[in-house]
Amino acid sequence: MNFGALKNKITLMVVPDTKGTSRQVSIPIFLLYSVVIIVFLLITGNFFLGAEYITNQVSNEELLRLRSENSELINKYEKVRWNLSEIETRFKELVQKEIAIRTIFDLPEINPEERQLGIGGPGSQTYPKMSSSQKLAFATEVEVDRLLKLSQFELEKYEDVENLLKDFKDRLDHTPSIWPVKGWFSCGYGMRNDPFTGYRTMHLGVDIANHIGTPVVAPASGIVKQIGQIGNMGRMITIDHGYGFVTRYGHLSKFNVTKGQRVNRGEVIGFMGNSGKTTGPHLHYEVWRNGQAKNPMNFVLNNL
Repeated sequence: MNFGALKNKITLMVVPDTKGTSRQVSIPIFLLYSVVIIVFLLITGNFFLGAEYITNQVSNEELLRLRSENSELINKYEKVRWNLSEIETRFKELVQKEIAIRTIFDLPEINPEERQLGIGGPGSQTYPKMSSSQKLAFATEVEVDRLLKLSQFELEKYEDVENLLKDFKDRLDHTPSIWPVKGWFSCGYGMRNDPFTGYRTMHLGVDIANHIGTPVVAPASGIVKQIGQIGNMGRMITIDHGYGFVTRYGHLSKFNVTKGQRVNRGEVIGFMGNSGKTTGPHLHYEVWRNGQAKNPMNFVLNNL
């Protein structure tokens, strides 16, 4: 830079529009440069200071907004975890009811370790770099996942119990458990003196006496396997109940079912009579299990 040039001056002439005297003003060039530089520095400084101020204001507002959102999220996660605690309490109640059902119906128990499935999850302390909200979110996600898996497991076990109870109910429905006719007990199961020969013989059922035409009902659900005139038993019906159970009804006066017909417990299958070899109107009733005659008294829950 030529410092000598800075010592020069610029002369400005001021000429008025109307009457007046013209004047000359001399301004050193270095002073003019100084003013320009100062104005430039002031404008530039104000620009940067203003930009920094605006940036700081925006950053503070964003920080406040994020802090507010973070606090709100933490509150929501806390509410969710409280709800999860309630859900787990209800879940444990369902588990206890399932255990009670298994105990009542003598169903297989579930090993507690199997029920828990070894489900666990890393705690938030495993991730120290997480923020409070991140730790809470992660812990909540782990808890939700655990409850979902346990719920699915418990649902499957309830389905197992349901199927077992359906099978159990089906067995009960097909197990002779009521008297097939109303009347008077006249002869029991076991050895007795034959009323016609006087010899000791095995009586394979029980005899129930009443008037001819008294309705005879099925003591359990089943299918009519045999029907007709069968030797000394006279008019007889045989019902196959499944699960190894077969029942026989002798000395009937007439039938109310046909061969192959499916019957339910309590349904009228025939009527008492004195057909075949009898000493009077009565029903001869037998219960067989897996090919062996059983005492019908052991399969009756009601009274005559």
